[in-house]
Amino acid sequence: MKKHKVRKVAIPVVNGQLCEHFGKSDLFYVFEIKNNRIAGKETLKPPPHDNGVYPRWLTERGVTDVITGGIGQKAIDIFLEAGINVFDGAPVDQPENLVRDFLAGKLESYGNYCDH
Repeated sequence: MKKHKVRKVAIPVVNGQLCEHFGKSDLFYVFEIKNNRIAGKETLKPPPHDNGVYPRWLTERGVTDVITGGIGQKAIDIFLEAGINVFDGAPVDQPENLVRDFLAGKLESYGNYCDH
């Protein structure tokens, strides 16, 4: 039997939905993906925000993919250097819906509106 790599998809959240700005989220939902399906969800409270803190913090938690609305280029660069995929410009929606659409290749990007 072939062993499947576990993926972890992180989404910044505010009021139970995708936070439009990566650095202003109250929480992060981290979804464990097995066999291209959601196998679990962890809710994480991030440390105090500062440039580069959230990407490094999520990298330490084994995140493989990030779905976000707006995100700064520095954060994107940190993720990419760590081999983490970034899908930015996602619409505000329930995180579970976004992950399902992402896994099905149906998640649409509406552009990254964060300019710093």
